[in-house]
Amino acid sequence: MIEAKTRAWWRATAALCLGSFLVFINLYVPQPLLPGLKDAYGVSTLGVSLLMSVSTLSLAFALLVFGPLSDAIGREAIMRITLLLAGCLSLALAFAPTFESLLLLRLLQGFVLGGLPAVAIAWMGDEFDKPALLSAVGLYIGANSLGGISGRVVGGGAAALGGTTAAFLAVGVMTVVGCVVFWRLLPNSKAFTPKPFQFRQAATDLLSHLRSPLLLAAYCLGGINFLIFINQYSYITFRLAGEPYQLAASSLGLIFLTYLGGTFGSTVSGRLAERFSPGGCISAGVAILMVGSAVTLANSLTLIIIGLTINAFGFFLAHSLASSWVGRYAQGARGSASALYLVFYYLGASVGGFWLEPFWRWSQWQGVVVGSWLLLCVPLAIGISLWRFERRVVRR
Repeated sequence: MIEAKTRAWWRATAALCLGSFLVFINLYVPQPLLPGLKDAYGVSTLGVSLLMSVSTLSLAFALLVFGPLSDAIGREAIMRITLLLAGCLSLALAFAPTFESLLLLRLLQGFVLGGLPAVAIAWMGDEFDKPALLSAVGLYIGANSLGGISGRVVGGGAAALGGTTAAFLAVGVMTVVGCVVFWRLLPNSKAFTPKPFQFRQAATDLLSHLRSPLLLAAYCLGGINFLIFINQYSYITFRLAGEPYQLAASSLGLIFLTYLGGTFGSTVSGRLAERFSPGGCISAGVAILMVGSAVTLANSLTLIIIGLTINAFGFFLAHSLASSWVGRYAQGARGSASALYLVFYYLGASVGGFWLEPFWRWSQWQGVVVGSWLLLCVPLAIGISLWRFERRVVRR
């Protein structure tokens, strides 16, 4: 087993963090480009938003495929091959002749981008001892958010210089070069033991998780929260690209630096949960997301940025605690329980445009905020019910 802070640990952790960074830079690069792509291809706001939706949808499906497959054939090959394919697909996106071909390529890219997230932590569980695993997972998750931010910033900056083609080319080249480094850094597995895939057992585990009210509540909460959070960022780009702001793609990419508020939210979530309660803090996170949405109604660009930062803090506070809730209350098969949380999480992201689009058509950004508030009442109620459950357990 690889021990923490050894040379082998640093090498493996660096490889997985690099891989995670590359996955999320590819997933989110189109987001600041949506207004430009809408005009270039002559599609609606809902149509161009599908570039994000189809990739998160296929990524969610990929999690259910690659996880069990890796138990049978190994994990390194899945991570290496899917990461390389993701980079090649970004290069292909730069030359997509029609919107339909662009959409198909994003669908395929979302699927292959699911390869590394589906198996990376399982690889660490095989190869690292417990202290090494805990240290590595924290860095790995940090690379997720850094990749998400970088995808928007790099995409927006490259588009300002050479259009959307340049954005996809820049990320594609970065991914292919990074993939070469990833292949060289990632050690070959030494502790992996293959086991045949048993469909019946896997299906039984998933159904048992879905029958658990405590897990299903966390799944729905995470999915709805992400539905609102990530799709608000898509629609805010349309608002800020128009009058009176008229922000270029490079400036729209910088808007996503507000994600750093979420980094702080994730960091303090554990300490807040210890002082108060996980259920109470989840409810507070949803409420903060609702408050941040209200702040974005201001006409001041500064207040809009503050509101988005508040949103990120509230969302990641709730998300961190909801995902840990799953690990705490899953009765066996915790790996599939956590994977199912991510499936709901990305499914939420993929259908968000269909929920918010009618509100956008009704009253532009004000409509999006109203639609957000209406739906966020559901996770708020779920969070309060989890908080009440905890109080009942303590009283016993």
